[in-house]
Amino acid sequence: MQETATGAGRDQAVSRVRVGVVMGSQSDLAKMSKAREALSELGIGHEVRVISAHRTPEEAAAYARGAGERGLCVIIAGAGGAAHLAGVMAAYTVLPVIGVPIASGALGGFDALCATVMMPSGVPVATVAIDGAANAAILAAQIIALSDPEVRERLTQYRRSMAEKVRQADAQVQTLA
Repeated sequence: MQETATGAGRDQAVSRVRVGVVMGSQSDLAKMSKAREALSELGIGHEVRVISAHRTPEEAAAYARGAGERGLCVIIAGAGGAAHLAGVMAAYTVLPVIGVPIASGALGGFDALCATVMMPSGVPVATVAIDGAANAAILAAQIIALSDPEVRERLTQYRRSMAEKVRQADAQVQTLA
């Protein structure tokens, strides 16, 4: 996937696909698009798929098994309800998997959070907040940055940009006092 990066990675071509963003249902797309946006801003190539742990388990297993060979470094998996997608991904790959519990249904995402964090010993899934797809992307970037100085620099610039926005907001509030 080739895209043009924006924000911290502005004017840089997005690198090869390194992060898989998967979700259990198309209804999760609005919330999971935050991961896509953050990855694009940081200039990290990614792919986006809808794969269900329960309705398409063979495809889920095949996706996870082949992720490393396709050049992926990290998988971000978002799901609501029973939220088994991240766990299924982790069961079939040694790549880091970051789970994003999606708020849905009567429990507002608490069920998805519990399902995502309660992985058995030896099959970890890093878990971010409910609907925390943007943070999942940042964490994926931090993992990639361990071996990629360009991504590390873009993350550093991203953090500086966030800090500057806070300083600007503080200055604006100070003028109101």
